Formats: sequence, C-alpha cells, structure tokens
Amino acid sequence: MDLAYIPSPSTGVIDLGPIPLRGYAFCIIIGVFVAVWFGNKRWIARGGRSGTVADIAVWAVPFGLVGGRLYHVITDYQLYFSEGEDWVDAFKIWQGGLGIWGAIALGAVGAWIGCRRRGIPLPAWADALAPGIALAQACGRWGNWFNQELYGKPTDVPWALKISEGPNRVAGTYHPTFLYESLWCIGVALLVIWADRRFRLGHGRAFALYVAAYCAGRGWIEYMRVDEAHHILGVRLNVWTAGIVFVLAVLYMVISAKVRPGREEIVEPDAVDADGVEDASDAEGVDAAKDGDADGNAKATEKDDAAGDADGIAKATEKDGAAAAEAAKNG
Repeated sequence: MDLAYIPSPSTGVIDLGPIPLRGYAFCIIIGVFVAVWFGNKRWIARGGRSGTVADIAVWAVPFGLVGGRLYHVITDYQLYFSEGEDWVDAFKIWQGGLGIWGAIALGAVGAWIGCRRRGIPLPAWADALAPGIALAQACGRWGNWFNQELYGKPTDVPWALKISEGPNRVAGTYHPTFLYESLWCIGVALLVIWADRRFRLGHGRAFALYVAAYCAGRGWIEYMRVDEAHHILGVRLNVWTAGIVFVLAVLYMVISAKVRPGREEIVEPDAVDADGVEDASDAEGVDAAKDGDADGNAKATEKDDAAGDADGIAKATEKDGAAAAEAAKNG
C-alpha cells in the first residue's frame, strides 16, 4: 500500500464555457511570461531599455515553438507517421511534445532576427534572458504532469507519481522525472544568476553556462525515463544530444573568455543615445539657469547702482540748499 504519492490530474483540460483551457499550454504560457518578465529586469540592469526583451521575444517565441515541435516530430516520427497513426496529430501541440533542443536552436534564429532589427548584440540579449529561460522550462515541465507523460521508472518512494491507466501507459507509481527536471532548472537559474554577479559574464557566456548546466541535469534525468525513444549504441538519443551540447557549451565559454574577455559595456546603443540627449537637456537647463541668475544679479546690481546715484544726488541737493540758505541769512 502506498502511504504517500503525488497524484496526477484526472484530466488535462478545464472547460471554461466553450473555451478549453489545456494544462500543457497554460504551463508553456506561464513560462514565457516568466522568462520575458525576468529577462526584462536583467536587461534594464545591464543598461538596456524596458520592453526590448518583449519586442525580441515576439520573434523568438514563435520560432522556438516551431523548432521544439519539429525536433519532437522528427525524433519521434513513429508516433505520427507509422502504420495506424494519424499524421495530423503532429500539429496538435497541446497534446505535448516540444523538444527543448529544437526550441532553443530555432528560437535563437528568431532572436537573431529581432536583435538585428534593433541593432542589439544577440549574445548580450541571450545572457540577460538565460536564467529566465531556465525558469520557463521549470514552469513548462508541469505541463507533462497534466498530460501524465514523461515519467520515470516504477518506484515506491514517498514522492512517487501516481499514473492512471490510459493509452500507452500502465497504472502505477513512477519517478516524477518532470518534477526532477523542474527543480533542476530552478537550480540552473540560481547558478547562472550567482555566476553572472560573481564573474560578470558577458558575450554569451551566461547563456552558455545555462546550456551546459541544463544538459548536465538532463543527461541523468533522461536515464530514468521509460517513455519510448530512439537509442544509439544502447543510449537514448537525448542523452547523446545532451552530452554533445554540453561539450559545445563548455568549449564556447573557454574560447569566448580568451577571445573576448570582460563584459559588454553598452548593450543597447539607442538607450545610451537617449540618455545622452536627456543629459544634454539637463545640462542646457542648468546653464540657462546659471545665465538667468547672472542676468538677474547684473540687473540687481544696476538697480542698486541707480538707487545709490539717486541717493547721492538727493543728498548733494540738500547740502547745496542748506548752504544757499545760510548765505542768504548772513547777507
């Protein structure tokens, strides 16, 4: 008898009148908002403008969704194009199936387009967004919980995930690999934030650290999964992918640190230009105020001088009058 376990939702869809709210899509949407919100805060801290991250995300997110779905469909083509399967299901993204490798790869293409249109260096933008992407993945993984998918091997640990009977699954308690990966992604986000503050990572190295750290966790989590997957030399395809991408990310960090040490001082030229105009306006205002004060002082001095002259003339007139009166008396 299981004393404790994590229950699975009885359904992954909540009907809000005629509108179905799917848990998987809801988790993806929350993840996108978290990534953009947190990325915007980090971008502003780096000297960029508020809203720039969202503007570029308009390009990156659609590309990322298409890339993630393409990777899943290509690597699990038997689920859609084998005998007895309906290829139309390949377009039903709400049923689950987004490969993070394809999402990051094609999402980077969309981000590059957005950055190029704004005159912004892609590596700097990626560095600002890196922890947010990890947090987005942490949110998105709960979509697998709603769909009762991507769980691990059978287990009776207190935090086991209870799976109900359904298509391509057997009722029982399993390792909640979706939860393991979600927690790992939160740890990755914290690691990148700490390392970025400690070492002032730049030129894409914060993003590379995120990629390397995520791959390290994805490798061991992938070993625990029992869902159908292609194998190469007895090892799951995603384990190979995680290993290769991990090596490439580490190589990028090492080479980048030697070729382009330090960190970008300016990440958004337009923001700097705008600040320069404001500073110039402030300086002109100060100068104008100083000129106004000087003019005021000069006018005040002239007024005082005029008043002094008037007083002198009045006194001289009074003196002359007194002298004339004395002379007349004597005469």
